[in-house]
Amino acid sequence: MKLLVSALEHSANVHLKYLVKELGNDVRLSGIFDTSLGDSIVDLRATSIMGFVDAIAKLPFFFRLKDQMVELAGTADKVLLIDSSGFNLPLAKAIRKRYPDKEIIYYILPQAWAWKKGRIPVLEKTISRLCSILPFEPSYYSPNAPIEYVGHPLLDEITVTKKDLNPTGIVTFMPGSRPGEIKRLMDVFRELRAKISERAMLVIPSHFSTQKIAELYGDISMFEITHEAHETLAQSDFAFICSGTATLEASLIGTPFILVYIAKSLDYMIGKALVKLEYTGLGNILFEHHYHRPLHPEFIQNGVNAQNLYNAYLEMDKTAFFNDAAKLRDLLEHGSAARVSTIIKEIHA
Repeated sequence: MKLLVSALEHSANVHLKYLVKELGNDVRLSGIFDTSLGDSIVDLRATSIMGFVDAIAKLPFFFRLKDQMVELAGTADKVLLIDSSGFNLPLAKAIRKRYPDKEIIYYILPQAWAWKKGRIPVLEKTISRLCSILPFEPSYYSPNAPIEYVGHPLLDEITVTKKDLNPTGIVTFMPGSRPGEIKRLMDVFRELRAKISERAMLVIPSHFSTQKIAELYGDISMFEITHEAHETLAQSDFAFICSGTATLEASLIGTPFILVYIAKSLDYMIGKALVKLEYTGLGNILFEHHYHRPLHPEFIQNGVNAQNLYNAYLEMDKTAFFNDAAKLRDLLEHGSAARVSTIIKEIHA
């Protein structure tokens, strides 16, 4: 089977690697993905964007890339879209228009329940199979929509969890993986680190060069550097984490943490106007939806300063969080790669 894949984000490609293991050698990939999985038509570094302003500047590039993917869809048996709704949903529409009978599978869906609920009928009409990774998500779709909860990919990928809260004397700092996020948080993290007597671990993506680390992080002499996020979180008493997938990872591992995020002012204003959610972190969104309360503290924009974070660190009920983290794992049930693989391989008469 020839599978056309559109996976632009780093996290999407992490999930894709586990899916490829389930798919086996009978499925050949084409399209956009990490080069470790085969011959991608584009270097993923060229697709990286940070915020609405950057996205607008790169529109001509993405229009050309979409046209190229539509052409490739003609020779593919099926199409798999992963996350990145800003690119993948217009791509799906274009493929559906050109090839009305092409099977299009969407894995890690646009968060239409959070904003632009008008997208839901479009998704139902355009996508052949909708693979949800959030257990509450199918309830927002019509009863006959081709959607199912397939599990959550992080439960395929996380192999360690905290067994107890016995102190280890380690606090972990995770300022994100995107340049803007890192630069905006590191000054606060340095000031915060000076208030904390425990060992301080700084998680840096393993693919960053020495030059890039120096440029983005500045002085990191007061931190111990690690590239192993999951293992480090499992060994830590606490963590301060930039909003993103890492916050859900920490939730599932069971490490008490605080979510922090500073966006560009314009991006924040646009996002706040469009997204009507009480919480930013997926762990909080999931927990609030099921248990009607948050799982962990969040500090956003002007609320992100060293004193606020330090006070929250001292005051957080870590035992309550640890117990709630186990409830979250039970809520998500299992990983998603096996079920998505089955869906891709299904043969329809």
